[in-house]
Amino acid sequence: MGEQNPGPAPAVPAATILLLRPGADGMEVFMVVRHHQIDFASGALVFPGGKADPQDFDDALLPYIDGAPTDAATRAIQVSAIREAFEECGVLLAREQAARAQGSQDLVSGARLVKLEHYREPLNSGAVALLDFLRDEQLVLACDTLVHFAHWITPEMMPKRFDTHFYLAMAPADHVALHDGYESVDSVWIKPADAVAEAIAGTKTVIFPTLRNIEMLAESATPEQAIADAQARDIVPVLPWMEQRDGSTFLCIPKEAGYAVSEEKMPDRPS
Repeated sequence: MGEQNPGPAPAVPAATILLLRPGADGMEVFMVVRHHQIDFASGALVFPGGKADPQDFDDALLPYIDGAPTDAATRAIQVSAIREAFEECGVLLAREQAARAQGSQDLVSGARLVKLEHYREPLNSGAVALLDFLRDEQLVLACDTLVHFAHWITPEMMPKRFDTHFYLAMAPADHVALHDGYESVDSVWIKPADAVAEAIAGTKTVIFPTLRNIEMLAESATPEQAIADAQARDIVPVLPWMEQRDGSTFLCIPKEAGYAVSEEKMPDRPS
């Protein structure tokens, strides 16, 4: 008997965060360069993010979340987005419990963030649990600051697959974003249009999903406009597929997802 086809690999829940800030001549987004030894998008210019941890689904986190969605899976992805932003680039979208109890919606200050910096690596390695971090430091994750921007699922023919939700968030002005030196080896605040130009010129490696989302982000002039545009848009899940036409292969996505480019011709393989 022949071996049965196991079917597509499961798509692992993941989150990506687009941290925004106003720049001197337009909106900027924070991006990192993936370490060359990372097995997904190595060496590429990407948004911070990663797969969800089992701990992100823990209901015990509920008292430590503002704006928690009722859907447990969505809540876990948003928790993952905030956790990844802190671990990977040192920006923490969270509030002090004491200040919040008095009605403040302010995020943790830059001065407090400096005192929390030493948690980044232990959280990333699993040496410290997210729940313990929030409980011990009396913090509440500000999931209400996240705005859903996109939803991409890795094509079924890929051996590793992710079910990734992209979120926009305003970066607090006094938080210093900096790559972690482990998963990412460089970082930059960059205008979306400039990132697109560098990808086209070949001076930066930008994978297909990232490039499409940078292009969409570039349609907005300010962080406020980007957030408003995302809130007004229907988020269509994007599951890319391949099509063969006249001997060439095209990578395609649904036109209704709203991207300026819905297909890309793949490089021809040498015969």
